Amino acid sequence: MTAVSTPRAKAPHDEVSVAVQRRRAWARSAGLVTAVVVLGLLVLVSLSVGSKEIPLGDVWAALFGNPPDDYTATVVESRIPRTLLAVVVGAALAVAGAVMQGITRNPLGDPGLLGVNSGAAATVVTSIAFFGVSAAGNVWVALPGAVAAVVIVYAIGHGRGHGSPARLVLAGAVVTAVFSAYVQAISLSFPDAFAAYRFWVIGSVAGRGFDTFWSILPFIVVGLVLCLSLVGPLNALALGEDSAVALGARPGVTRLVGGAGTTLLAAASTAGVGPIGFVGLAVPHIVRALIGGDHRWLLPFCVVLGPALVLTADVVGRVIARPDELMVGVITAFIGAPVLFVVVRRLGARA
Repeated sequence: MTAVSTPRAKAPHDEVSVAVQRRRAWARSAGLVTAVVVLGLLVLVSLSVGSKEIPLGDVWAALFGNPPDDYTATVVESRIPRTLLAVVVGAALAVAGAVMQGITRNPLGDPGLLGVNSGAAATVVTSIAFFGVSAAGNVWVALPGAVAAVVIVYAIGHGRGHGSPARLVLAGAVVTAVFSAYVQAISLSFPDAFAAYRFWVIGSVAGRGFDTFWSILPFIVVGLVLCLSLVGPLNALALGEDSAVALGARPGVTRLVGGAGTTLLAAASTAGVGPIGFVGLAVPHIVRALIGGDHRWLLPFCVVLGPALVLTADVVGRVIARPDELMVGVITAFIGAPVLFVVVRRLGARA
């Protein structure tokens, strides 16, 4: 007589677990939609606020070809490039920071961790001092230094072995120190280069046009595609090196692709608006506090909340220093410093 197998009934805790996961997914989806709406409102505010405020209704009408007058149309049009730059640069820096923290398993990671920003700054100041090339928007000026820095860091961090997150972080600190010393030496030796460099190095979206936006956009798109393709491997890597290998992930390839993606994102952003600090550090931690560390949700939220942070900083900088304005890099430093303090406190509590 043949035994007939019956399907195992689902345990009550399995059904509860599925229900909890569905509620979390719905909550995260609703949160992401809300964040997109907030970002859209911030875009309108960015187009509205300045030395001369434009009512939001007039901004909306100007965007759809029905401005109340030529002056409104001109003002809104002049603010579009800096708003678009704030959006793409914010997304680039936030995603780069999240991926950098993931591939190094270092909660204090940001795009500058592997020397990307200092390498880009080194070639920028060199181009200004020796070749008279403008830095703003010239990706081909910043990109070689950023790539060189990452290659050197990986060469030092891996050595003859397989490397480790700790070795990569230490190598990044060394390379950053060397490039930063070089930048300081060139800036102080060439007064003209220092005069141009000191405005660029603070980081600002003001004074840039569509030419800057279109020149950096392809690099940022490619970098975002590379980074967003790593959501699965980054989740596996978060469990540890051995667990990631057991799950079929390849940590070396993940770090290589992640390094390439973050290099493109950081170099293009740095070339376009100068180095803007703390966005790559602060935004991923803010997102983790809201929705957890699952990279399937973490990176999309960073794509939205990164621009929201940069736009907010840009608007605040325009409002608090009227008729002048504070640069974005200054405002993000004030926002990011408390986040860094909180993260360090939490790390100290876990130690």
